[in-house]
Amino acid sequence: MSFWQSLLRPVIGMAPMDGVTDATFRHTVAMHGKPDVSFTEFTHVHDVCRGPEFLLDSLIYHEAERPIVAQLYGKEPDLFYQAAHAVCELGFDGLDINMGCPSRSVASSGSGAGLIRTPDVAHSIMQAARQGIADWAAGQTLEGAGLKPGRVAALRRMNEQRQDACPPVRRTIPLSVKTRLGYDVVVVDQWIEHLLREQPAVISLHGRTLQQMYRGEADWNAIARAAEIVKGSETLLFGNGDVHSYHDIIRRVRDSGVDGVLVGRAALGAPWFFRQKEETRLVLQQHRFEEGPEPWVLPLDVRFAVLLDHARRFEAACGQGQFRRMRKHLGWYCKGFPHAASLRANMFRVSSVADLEQVLADFHVHCASFTEASDRMLLSVEPSPAL
Repeated sequence: MSFWQSLLRPVIGMAPMDGVTDATFRHTVAMHGKPDVSFTEFTHVHDVCRGPEFLLDSLIYHEAERPIVAQLYGKEPDLFYQAAHAVCELGFDGLDINMGCPSRSVASSGSGAGLIRTPDVAHSIMQAARQGIADWAAGQTLEGAGLKPGRVAALRRMNEQRQDACPPVRRTIPLSVKTRLGYDVVVVDQWIEHLLREQPAVISLHGRTLQQMYRGEADWNAIARAAEIVKGSETLLFGNGDVHSYHDIIRRVRDSGVDGVLVGRAALGAPWFFRQKEETRLVLQQHRFEEGPEPWVLPLDVRFAVLLDHARRFEAACGQGQFRRMRKHLGWYCKGFPHAASLRANMFRVSSVADLEQVLADFHVHCASFTEASDRMLLSVEPSPAL
């Protein structure tokens, strides 16, 4: 039985987001409100097998994130076969194939959502990845799969550098797919039937076509049709798209019958989002659909402490030279409190943890001054005569 079958239902996981769900962000989420499952950012199979070593950074993870699934993309079955060996060697709990990225450059090359137009290639990729997993589990070496000695050494160094890591166990990990409703039109019924022929453990379905990108509303009626199609199979169906709160999760699970939901943008700037997943499952089990949990609101000082912890973890892992990549995360933390917009603007200028600490110190002084000035104004107003 794969780990997917052992997860409580509905599964509430964190969706993979390119340029967002890096190792530092996922570790921060795991420390402050762990989802049921997480995925890496997608990585091209060519980069896994033959690219510069620094491109393997997208496959770095922390033991606290488990279960953690590596997401790969590309269009060459031979490279998926080799990359599957690498994913197994790195000790991931599962391998997910991206068949839904809407980027024009990715899709036009025949990868990502481009595979919706070439189902035969999609089948070949899934078969090659599954064979790679099986051959690794049966004892085949990375060199035997065709990986060069330098790449083999790099993968083993990654295992050695991962804190608390154990040697990878030779086992068959599950294969899953993340995809969309179609390329330019909705073809979800036919497409899901195609994917089911390969019996993936999970199909995660974003409720838009490639042409829609992230515009308009996600079509959860189409996701519900897909959930109906997979019933009776060994495959789980997860929905994704326009899930902004736990009330959304409750409504989507109730109305569509999906086995799980992947949350993306709702977790940005809120790594504690997943703390309420157990309470949400209880609401669903007891059919208290209108009651969902109230959003988890952290005091501002606690929010800033999480923000600083995230930033320090990032700088330690990636170096000060890469700190600009952290700015978008810092901006996402700055919402929903007085003067958040001005603080957010300052976040996009910081270049180190030291800069960030200074910006936060200045913000505290500014807020204290504003509060003091407001108090003086209130005291200067003469009280109205009693009626």
